[in-house]
Amino acid sequence: MSAAEFAGLISPEDLAGRLGDPRLVVIDIRSLIDGGGKAAYEAGHVPGAVHSDYVADGWRAKIGGAPGMLPSRDHLAELVGRLGVKPPDDVVIVPAGVSATDFAAAARVYWTLKLIGHGQQAILDGGFRAWSADPARPVESGPSAPTPAAPYPVVMQQRLRSTADATMIAAKSRLASLVDARSASYFNGEEKAPEALRAGRIPGALSHDYTHGFDAEAGRLKPLGDLQTLFVDVPKGPVVSYCNTGHTAALNWFVMSEILGRDEVALYEGSMTDWTQDPERPVATGAG
Repeated sequence: MSAAEFAGLISPEDLAGRLGDPRLVVIDIRSLIDGGGKAAYEAGHVPGAVHSDYVADGWRAKIGGAPGMLPSRDHLAELVGRLGVKPPDDVVIVPAGVSATDFAAAARVYWTLKLIGHGQQAILDGGFRAWSADPARPVESGPSAPTPAAPYPVVMQQRLRSTADATMIAAKSRLASLVDARSASYFNGEEKAPEALRAGRIPGALSHDYTHGFDAEAGRLKPLGDLQTLFVDVPKGPVVSYCNTGHTAALNWFVMSEILGRDEVALYEGSMTDWTQDPERPVATGAG
């Protein structure tokens, strides 16, 4: 399948029809923070899925005081290859399906795969919760048994990533919209992440709490029409999505880029914990 045919979300029904395809790699990313981690995976998972703990496997790296940075190219190449992913493969990412932050983890893995040049990935709509809701769909138990491939041939797609310097240029020039995925208390500077050196937001940012795009009761993103309405205030043109550590902002990035089909949407993976390491970078507080 082409990248255009296999991107964004995949339904449990469509995934069920692909099981057994040798060019399909299903990655269950449940961690202890969301979904019970390895133990929950071994108790039951999509048949053939391999497990990669989003937290423990190093999908993000702490660099300096910022815990959500992009790992090295070598680490990503080894990680993705160890899971059995090769350039022609279709990849399905399976979150637990229990919360917005759980979906954001899947979106961050999706973004990382796209950033290193993989073109065919999708998130299971509703996660494992939706898969297991139908007793007719098979569930497999036992340990993860990936068939390792060679280290992935990384070809960075830099347009998907915004660095601190690029974000500074965007903030000063207003040539890109900044979208802050955090709750109002963080946006206004009433509280901050432990690793951030100052509270507040990047000046000029729009507040878009990432939880507003997720239906917690259903365990999946809200319908397309609701998402379109939610982001209607974001001007046309380039966008930089950020949060505290590049985790929750991945959900907003995914919605704008992969669901709404906007061009030039980048994720600032260091976000406020990286931004505030330099006292020269401006921070705004108070109601936006």
